[in-house]
Amino acid sequence: MKNERYFVATLLEWNLSVNKRQMPWKGEKDPYKIWISEIILQQTRVQQGMDYYNRFIDAFPDVTSLATAPEKEVYKLWEGLGYYSRCKNLIATAKYIHENCYGIFPDQYEDILSLKGIGPYTASAIASFAFNLPHAVVDGNVFRVLSRFFGCHIEINTTKGKQFYSELAGKLLDKNHPAQYNQAIMDFGAMVCKPAQPLCLECALQKKCVAFIKKQVAFLPVNKKIIRQKNRFFNYLVIENNKNIYIRKRTEKDIWQNLYEFVLLETDSWLTDEEIIVNEQILSILNFTQYEVKSISAKQRQKLTHQTIYGRFIHVQIQQPLVTAVYFGVNKKEIMHQPFPKFITSYLTDKNVSLNSFSTEENLVLCGASTK
Repeated sequence: MKNERYFVATLLEWNLSVNKRQMPWKGEKDPYKIWISEIILQQTRVQQGMDYYNRFIDAFPDVTSLATAPEKEVYKLWEGLGYYSRCKNLIATAKYIHENCYGIFPDQYEDILSLKGIGPYTASAIASFAFNLPHAVVDGNVFRVLSRFFGCHIEINTTKGKQFYSELAGKLLDKNHPAQYNQAIMDFGAMVCKPAQPLCLECALQKKCVAFIKKQVAFLPVNKKIIRQKNRFFNYLVIENNKNIYIRKRTEKDIWQNLYEFVLLETDSWLTDEEIIVNEQILSILNFTQYEVKSISAKQRQKLTHQTIYGRFIHVQIQQPLVTAVYFGVNKKEIMHQPFPKFITSYLTDKNVSLNSFSTEENLVLCGASTK
């Protein structure tokens, strides 16, 4: 492929003389901290990830402190980042390193790759940045830079495309300075060769960039991935009895695994206010005991990668403790100490919701009582 040497030399020169991008993990040699940063940055914007990274390292400065921490505490710190399987794998890997590797992070690529939650990209990042091993990182930034500069139209989301770009990235890698090269191409993709509105007129590679010369920048890289969205409707019953709110831990393999939630009734569509009052499933959940609907929240929505969650929060007061083997009561003054998904914390932190009393001073959608 033409201009390979020019690409590498120009990229490294740009990194040395122009690249001023600052991040708390940049230049880090501790594999643990590199690992934490890479896991946090999966599906997370860098600016948001920085705050989580700093708080995470402050709370858990090494593998042992993470491995021995209460899981609820780790999930609480992760709260709001989403993709909670990352946190689950983080805990599992920390425990494995602590128990099987004497707390010492593996220093060989294959050993790093074998760890739970670590794929080729993260393994390459840790191997090159921490141990200066010659493994090229291939992420969205790298796909984009290579596709545009070399004018490659192979779809990046296919097996053929992934293999092609991985081989090209490995061929271009500066084997003597893998850490600098990997950091350079990732920063270049993030700062110059951006997905939208790339800085082509300022680009150091412009002179020999095929996409720029042929006016194909907007069309590369090629990604025809189609994500089919699923709509789900969550009716959360915020059931209160004697200053306790009932919650449970989500243990099934689904979104928000290992986080906590209120009593949930999932339906195929929105329930009307009237349907909520007389719904047989809700009556069954409440054991057909006397209850009062204190308030019904406005409709909420959270868009995830493959699905959209629609939901409402129904604050219910009951006279007798809820009889259930799944949900347990937590004093409402302690409710914010639980690791909830963002969908629930957004409701709890709303200015119209009193965390101490669940006051219904807001304009109530519905208020009443029912017995059966």
